[in-house]
Amino acid sequence: MATKIVTVQEAEGHLLELIGLAEQGEEVVIAHNDQPKVKLVPLIQSPKKRVFGQHRGKVWMRSDFDDPLPDDFWLSGSP
Repeated sequence: MATKIVTVQEAEGHLLELIGLAEQGEEVVIAHNDQPKVKLVPLIQSPKKRVFGQHRGKVWMRSDFDDPLPDDFWLSGSP
């Protein structure tokens, strides 16, 4: 991925295009007086909040889930 370097004047006329490039993962740097000044990076959207109970009734466990494992499981030497 190559870095796209543009001047302030170029950025003024193509800002929406540059924002689109940054959103697609391209590195966009804006320079002033031949010196890099800023880099455009997309904001990371925060994940949605969890809704407790959303999957109630969709997951189940066997009735023996909490029962101790048999001795041969522990003594076999392999999972």
